[in-house]
Amino acid sequence: MSTQANAMYYFGYLALVLAMLFSILAALAALMDLWHNETHSIKRIELAHLPVSLCLLLASAALLHALFWQDYSLQYAANYTDRYLALFYRLTAFWAGQPGSMLFWALVTAILGSLFPLLPSYRSLSAQTRLWFWIFFHSIMVFFILILTTYSNPFIMQTPIPADGNGLNPLLQNPGMIIHPPLLFIGYAGFVIPFCLALAQSVSAEEKAKMLSWFQIARPYLLGSWMFLTSGILLGAWWAYMELGWGGYWAWDPVENSSLVPWLLATALLHTLAIERKNKAFSRYNLLLISLTTISTFFATYLVRSGVVDSVHAFGQGAVGTPLLVFMVCTVCLSFWLALSQKNSSPLPDLLSREGLLALMSWFLLALCTIIVIATLWPVLTRAFANTPSGLDARFYNSVCLPLAAFLLTLLAFCPWLDTKAGRKRPLLYCITAIFAAAALFLMFCGYTKATALITAAASISILAGILVSLLLAWPHKRAWAALGTHLGLALAGLAVAFSGPYATEQDVLLAPGMSEKIGAYTLTLEAIRQQEGTGYSALLAVLQIKEGENDKGLLIPERRIYEKFGDMQFSEVDTLPSLGNELYVSLLGLTQEKKVLVRFSIKPLVNWLWIGGIFMSLMPVFGLAGSFRKRQSGSEAKGAY
Repeated sequence: MSTQANAMYYFGYLALVLAMLFSILAALAALMDLWHNETHSIKRIELAHLPVSLCLLLASAALLHALFWQDYSLQYAANYTDRYLALFYRLTAFWAGQPGSMLFWALVTAILGSLFPLLPSYRSLSAQTRLWFWIFFHSIMVFFILILTTYSNPFIMQTPIPADGNGLNPLLQNPGMIIHPPLLFIGYAGFVIPFCLALAQSVSAEEKAKMLSWFQIARPYLLGSWMFLTSGILLGAWWAYMELGWGGYWAWDPVENSSLVPWLLATALLHTLAIERKNKAFSRYNLLLISLTTISTFFATYLVRSGVVDSVHAFGQGAVGTPLLVFMVCTVCLSFWLALSQKNSSPLPDLLSREGLLALMSWFLLALCTIIVIATLWPVLTRAFANTPSGLDARFYNSVCLPLAAFLLTLLAFCPWLDTKAGRKRPLLYCITAIFAAAALFLMFCGYTKATALITAAASISILAGILVSLLLAWPHKRAWAALGTHLGLALAGLAVAFSGPYATEQDVLLAPGMSEKIGAYTLTLEAIRQQEGTGYSALLAVLQIKEGENDKGLLIPERRIYEKFGDMQFSEVDTLPSLGNELYVSLLGLTQEKKVLVRFSIKPLVNWLWIGGIFMSLMPVFGLAGSFRKRQSGSEAKGAY
């Protein structure tokens, strides 16, 4: 272990300590200004986030140095890299482990905080609100860095230095999984800004009538965070589909659920904010929703790192669980106290109006979140009165959550066509109702009779028809493109979910070379069994010829790998024949003593529309951001959907 490397890692740890010190001083300075009813330090307080970001960047650079040069004197580098690992995976091992991912999350939060004062609308905030904002923001940064300097330190060195590292889990050596975590963390970090701003405005004693609301100022962060979170969840689902080899994309795993909860809460928030923007209703509720959204991101981290539940994604039991739990409880109490202390907002809208259905959708999303959280924590909740507590399986989630999701899609199909002003949209409402009924009847005639899938598909078709009607009636404002495009993506994803799961065909087949098996309209023929050596692994390959009738569809070559660093553990590499209709999916399960291979062959109808719809959902909110960065002389937002 060289003296130079030693100094660099000590420097990285010192940078973390300095970042925490700067955040503490900034928060204390803001408190002192508020205590003395002064604002003379506000300029220095607003600049304090810059050294915090710089220190976290320097700490990150020190960790990346160890990963790049494969310096196994640093325990983190030894745990997640080895001599076989490609440079791309070595660098992205930054967020493969608990300390590195926490550092990345803290870094992104600091950078986003540094960008916030650059928004033109930031200057519309009163001095007192800005001071409160920085108190809350730097308090969160102190918590992050406290975790990094105590419970989850990425700069622990070790002796003796091993000759090679442990290597990165083969399941993580996939582009989807490598990109998936940072997208989630950027989404998580982005919610911190509107959360701190909402708390700051709620606690500030100054007159709020002349200020923009917190959600108008932080709108780029709300939409941007939702976009990143959506794309992160989408990539995680794609990774599960392509890497785990079980044939699905969502297993209701505890850690999958924990990333879904903030997404559902943020989705509910974006819809009820449209109500508050229009008639000032739901101000208390929206304060609670942004608080719960942000707290749920820490809940996701708590599940991954505390060991409280078992998950294929989890880091195992760690020391950060307790401080995360204490932080969440304190933040929930503060948020509820501030929300309840707010003045009563405007009356609730009529339930049979557009705003009323938006509110109903939000409440159902909240109910769905509650069900998912309780079901995820079921082993913990039942531990007190069960000798062998067990979790709820996918059948529970599918039977409870999917019908709720189908109902929400149905509400979304009809919501745009409700208008309390003289029933101007009533003919269009009747038209969408007829389309929904016709789609359901047609699908039933075609043999698709499973209730939840039927309603989901009919609602998705109705949403697509409604979007087409909107485009035909009037070319929408750019701000409306965001909502229409996102709903388009949701409808396409809804169609994929309705058919790819309930109507998939799956069969395990045992084949010897030259043998064939007919499954549905397809014939599988095993042409060869091969052994192959790769970098750090050996693989068994099955070469399968696929035909549909007399038409040759191509080859599928699934693999079964054993990695040198992971003992006898076997890892599946699936192969697919992509299609916008029926996608063919094969995974290799094993090799028998009789030299036969066991393969799992699946037919997945419309599954690729899930990824296409997800791309629309991930990208279309960009149009909603288009006007958010323009300086507004009047201090008000352009007309359009939230």
